[in-house]
Amino acid sequence: MTTSRSPWLYLASQSPRRRQLLDQIGVRHELLLPDVDEDAEALEAVRPGEAPRAYVQRVTLAKLDAARARLQRAGLPSAPILCADTTVALGRRIFGKPADADDACEMLGALSAQEHRVLTAVALADGDRIWRGLSVSHVRFAVIDTRRIAAYVATGEPMGKAGAYAIQSGAAAWVERISGSYSGIMGLPLFETARLLSAAGWTL
Repeated sequence: MTTSRSPWLYLASQSPRRRQLLDQIGVRHELLLPDVDEDAEALEAVRPGEAPRAYVQRVTLAKLDAARARLQRAGLPSAPILCADTTVALGRRIFGKPADADDACEMLGALSAQEHRVLTAVALADGDRIWRGLSVSHVRFAVIDTRRIAAYVATGEPMGKAGAYAIQSGAAAWVERISGSYSGIMGLPLFETARLLSAAGWTL
């Protein structure tokens, strides 16, 4: 993948899965991570009454604004910046990253035998221009007994994951069906991301 404006971009994300997905489609990137004095987690706080779709898009733009300010402060070379955020929703309830093992067990128990949504918003900034996309996928879990939930949580895998699971982990054994974007469920919808890059002048 090349572009007339920049042969690479900044990925403002700490997620190794997003790095892997960008590598998968051949997008060169450098990390643009929060400074030690930035409270990145505070950006993900849910506002009262906020709907999942509005929430994930707002958080993504907030992350993008923070990344643009970070780039300016650091005096780094100019390049496009890519941000994304993923959330899991059961109805209007938003499942963020679990606070601890008990929280992870509660989330997975609530998702057992239910169909939930995985929403991933993505945003690309190049100069003053911003392109945005949204992927909404549906995942149906089978019944998960408490023993299996406890064993999964004990692996540590749920920590740092929206909804307390990763689709590419052992939790895949619980998935009865998926409708939507597998890469979006992982954390970076490649179809939507490629569309943003194309709109920004990248040649796929």
